[in-house]
Amino acid sequence: MTAAVPATLPEGLVAPSYGTGSLAAVLPAVAGAVGVPVRTSTGLDGVECAAALGLPTGVERVVVVLVDGLGHANLAERGGHAPFLRSLVADGRTLRTSFPSTTAAALATFGTGTAPGRTGLLGYTQRNPATGGLVTTISWTEQSDPYRPGRPLSGPVRTAPELLQREPTVLETLTGAGVRVLAPGRRKFDGSGMTRAALRGPRYLPAETLAAQVDATVQALRPAGGPPRVAYLYHGDVDKTGHHDGPDSWQWGDALEAADAELRRLVRSVPPGTLVLVTADHGQVAADPARQHDVAADPDLARDVALLGGEPRATHVYVADGADPRDVAARWAGVLGDDAHVVLRDDAVADGWLGPVAEHVLPAVGDVLVAARGAATVVDSRLHPAGARAMPGVHGSLTEAEMLVPLLATVV
Repeated sequence: MTAAVPATLPEGLVAPSYGTGSLAAVLPAVAGAVGVPVRTSTGLDGVECAAALGLPTGVERVVVVLVDGLGHANLAERGGHAPFLRSLVADGRTLRTSFPSTTAAALATFGTGTAPGRTGLLGYTQRNPATGGLVTTISWTEQSDPYRPGRPLSGPVRTAPELLQREPTVLETLTGAGVRVLAPGRRKFDGSGMTRAALRGPRYLPAETLAAQVDATVQALRPAGGPPRVAYLYHGDVDKTGHHDGPDSWQWGDALEAADAELRRLVRSVPPGTLVLVTADHGQVAADPARQHDVAADPDLARDVALLGGEPRATHVYVADGADPRDVAARWAGVLGDDAHVVLRDDAVADGWLGPVAEHVLPAVGDVLVAARGAATVVDSRLHPAGARAMPGVHGSLTEAEMLVPLLATVV
């Protein structure tokens, strides 16, 4: 198993985990439930994961739903909007997600049963060692570089996602073992860089809404007999609404209500004996504009920084050639104070923040890593547009609200 972050984390921060009590264990546990041997490169065994998560074995049908942005604390605080999911909480479990607690890193961890240090997906943006540019991992494009004017601007990343993310996915392992694996989802995700990197393997079924995903899943699971069947559904509206309106907004409550109603319908409609799992990739917190730090406006933060990756709650600081990362880390820690926990790359790697780090992944990790605390954010107005800097809902750091996610299970 990978090493856990030591207890020297500041109060209120939670260590990531890549063991049997983590998001990484969910799909290996599904493999264990349907009887397919799986052992990931970080040591997760499917049967052991199923036992640790309390899942039955010998199951013929499994549906896994990942609700983007639905943290354990978010669900607990706004559970009145989700009566169905709330009814499953008492028998559910709380898992730890990856660092950073953001979609690209967490989905790749989830999809492979490993860790960001193995998958190479380290945040919303990260340095592309092949070009020195900044990759957006969700869209798999390379951004313009405000630190080096004149560089070629945004365009497709020159490195295929499969070359960065070299771990087999659990879903393709299931497919190779004869399990019928389906992924109903929005057409734009079929064959996308993120899908190819983290979730390759299933037969994709175009379905533009959660209601359509539920319909496609129910229809695909209804025929009796044949090999086991697994369906994976991704729902992004809750996270999107949180970014736009905030996780404490009425709009967020409406988005959760809509998801809850469809998930209730899913459970009522699938064939008897189906195991249904609902989890999330991360939680979300409300940002405080008064605690936003702009690198472009602070010379002590900007000095010796060649590139900035990650996101406002979890920053990869890539230092300039010849600069000492220790000096940069000390300045950032002095400026940010209680608003962030600042560590050197080598210390974060040694302490297991990213799990075991593959040799080809290490150059993409920031020389300095910054985990925001409280409601603080770190931005760069040369890099982040006004809309991104003004997002009321954010995630990525090590707070409980961002790191802890639910695992809710029911057998129909």
